Amino acid sequence: MTAAKGPVAVGSARTDSIAPAPAPARVESKPVVAENGKTAADVQVKEVSMEGLCSISAYDQWTPLAVSGQLPRPRYKHGAAVVQQKMYVFGGNHNGRYLGDIQVLDFKSLSWSKLEPKLEPSESTETVSFDACAGHSLIPWGNKILCLAGHTREPTESLSVKEFDPQTCTWSTLRTYGRSPSSRGGQSVTLVGETLVVFGGEGHGRSLLNDLHILDLETMTWDEFETTGTPPSPRSEHAAACFAERYLLIFGGGSHSTCFSDLHLLDTQTMEWSRPEQKGVAPEPRAGHAGVTMGEHWFITGGGNSRKGVSDTLVLNMSTYEWSVVTGLEARAPPASEGSSLVTHTIDGENFLVSFGGYSGRYSNQVYALKASLRPSVPSHQQINEIETNGIVSISVAENSSRKVIFEIEELQDEKPGNRADVSKTAAEVVKGERNQIEDILDQERLESLRLKQELANVENRNAELTEEFHLVQDQLSTEQTRASKLENEISDIQQRLQKMDALEKEFELLRSELDNTTSEEEASNGDQPRRSRGFWRWNG
Repeated sequence: MTAAKGPVAVGSARTDSIAPAPAPARVESKPVVAENGKTAADVQVKEVSMEGLCSISAYDQWTPLAVSGQLPRPRYKHGAAVVQQKMYVFGGNHNGRYLGDIQVLDFKSLSWSKLEPKLEPSESTETVSFDACAGHSLIPWGNKILCLAGHTREPTESLSVKEFDPQTCTWSTLRTYGRSPSSRGGQSVTLVGETLVVFGGEGHGRSLLNDLHILDLETMTWDEFETTGTPPSPRSEHAAACFAERYLLIFGGGSHSTCFSDLHLLDTQTMEWSRPEQKGVAPEPRAGHAGVTMGEHWFITGGGNSRKGVSDTLVLNMSTYEWSVVTGLEARAPPASEGSSLVTHTIDGENFLVSFGGYSGRYSNQVYALKASLRPSVPSHQQINEIETNGIVSISVAENSSRKVIFEIEELQDEKPGNRADVSKTAAEVVKGERNQIEDILDQERLESLRLKQELANVENRNAELTEEFHLVQDQLSTEQTRASKLENEISDIQQRLQKMDALEKEFELLRSELDNTTSEEEASNGDQPRRSRGFWRWNG
């Protein structure tokens, strides 16, 4: 495979343009000295007065955005991609109907607009219209957007690659070479350098897939590589990400009967599958979730399983495989729903997650944003060499506990003015120690809470199994009762027929007795006549 340019997750903007930024100070009601002698209250007023995503002041909290313009139709299983300060939303599903519209959200003005594609002929590509579909994948590629796969009203045999040019507002079908994958929806498409890696999905006849196909974007040639190790089981509606310009990660997804919480790793150089050991909080099984990456951090939102939706927003440190919870939401909040889109965007050094749409009992067309406190970090050449030597990701861990209180302490330590010389180094160390103790206590409480949640989930699962078994027994009992009632009716009918036969038999005996008496009298009166045969047929005729 060709050299990769940077880790990019499905449905997100490319992250190699994200530069580390200094941690901002936490905004408090009390005066805290910030840059240029301004107080934190001044900084807060400045942030609130700013437009667009920059108006969000709180970190690691989902905030509904006040948007203008005509809102798009509520939907889920759509596609979203960011190109030049704008989020493009294509297609989706609403009440079982496929959508084929193109909606655009300008991150500067937070205003919606609808695009009407043009049909202009081109010498190099075939200009086409965008078919209504759902479960497709969008990948930003330069200043254009690639669209692959998806379910449509009229399925095709093979997967096609379409390209949208925002400058000309035209769709075109790209010509590819080699054997194209079969058509599907709910797959993952991940950009690894200058290649697209397609995995799994749901094909014709609801058949689940776990095949792997790679499209070289330089030659537009499809390849189907043979892999070693144990691949993920067939699934759809999972999430995928690329790390260290080499490793493909697959998380979660579902089959027709269950949802998964497993994590799989593919080394795209050796083409070997493995199962890394997950650490930290145990993620719940889910399908229909969304994921994007920031450096070595992989954010996962939404999704659901057979019991409920998943409300926690998780982040995976892809260098250590350690999960942690970023924040939580109400059960039916749009970012916690199934089939929502998730993209990343960076403004003035701040990194934002932007969620749109989804389904959680009702379809959504709301936009939510989260300003991430975690800063993307790029692995060094030495760390990547360790990966290549050991065949596993063993990059050393940077401190992840960068929450608002930590930012405040570090800012005060780094930018102490002269009039705060009375704050000694010992006091700072004491504060750090207390902070670490509080963090340890919080981690223990989180682990205990997750353990109790897991036990509750097991109990709920067992209860669901018993309920299902009870309903099965009820159905069988109902069937047997119906059968018994039918047999009783048949027996009653047979008894009635027997009674009628008894009456007929008595009537026949009576008639036969009368016939015998009549015959005897005739024989007595006509003794000289020859005897005739006796019987019913003589009497009848």
